[in-house]
Formats: sequence, C-alpha cells, structure tokens
Amino acid sequence: MTWQRSRIRLDDDNRAFWTGGREGRLLIHRCNDCHGFIHPPREVCRHCQSENVAPHVVSGAGRIDTYTVNHQKWAPDMEVPFVIARVALDDAPGVYLTTNIVGCPVDAVDIDDRVRVVFEEQDGIWYPLFEKVD
Repeated sequence: MTWQRSRIRLDDDNRAFWTGGREGRLLIHRCNDCHGFIHPPREVCRHCQSENVAPHVVSGAGRIDTYTVNHQKWAPDMEVPFVIARVALDDAPGVYLTTNIVGCPVDAVDIDDRVRVVFEEQDGIWYPLFEKVD
C-alpha cells in the first residue's frame, strides 16, 4: 500500500500496538491474571475485568478468516484493487485484525490462506499488514 493512511491518535492503551512494528513486533494486550487477549487494546480485561493487562508479543502468524477486494479509489494516490481482510492470529485466540493483504495479486488471496505480519510505517505509526506464506 502506498497511500497516506488516516493518522492514528496514540494513547497509553494503544501505543504499543501501533509502534511495536518499529522493532518488528506485533503487540497484543493480554491479561496477566486470566491470560485472555484483549483487542482493541484496553486498560481493563474484557474477560475478567482485571486491570493487570499489558502488551504481549505474538508471532504475527495467522490465517485469513474472510476478505473482500476493494475497487474504489478513496484517495488520489491509492492503488486499486486491494484486499481488505480479517486475519485470525494463531497465538492470540479470539483476536482478529482487520488489515490489508499485500505482496500478491488480489486474485491469489483466499479464505484460510496462511499469512504473516509485515509493517508499513507512516509518520511514526507502524501499520500491521499481512502477506501470504507458503
């Protein structure tokens, strides 16, 4: 993807998620009490209401749960078509990221394809995108 994405407003809860890519790390909040994953990141666990939550490094491996191909050019510098997908993360049960699949033709994408995270930086925000793996 090459267009200018919407600027994310960083806060204490989401900063790790949006900046972890600087070190190549995908960080998902996890409760240190019940070990449930919380995404989007919040200061309270949605499973047990504990405040003992913190960013946790996950592998960034997953599979495409569902996807669509966008043909609408929403910005002048946007390249179309492109894939918008929901990715289920392997080691963060219950976490799905809505993202883009990059690095392959749109007609090469299918449900259940294996993917891994890659990051695109814009203005200090590291957007987690995914590419197919064999």
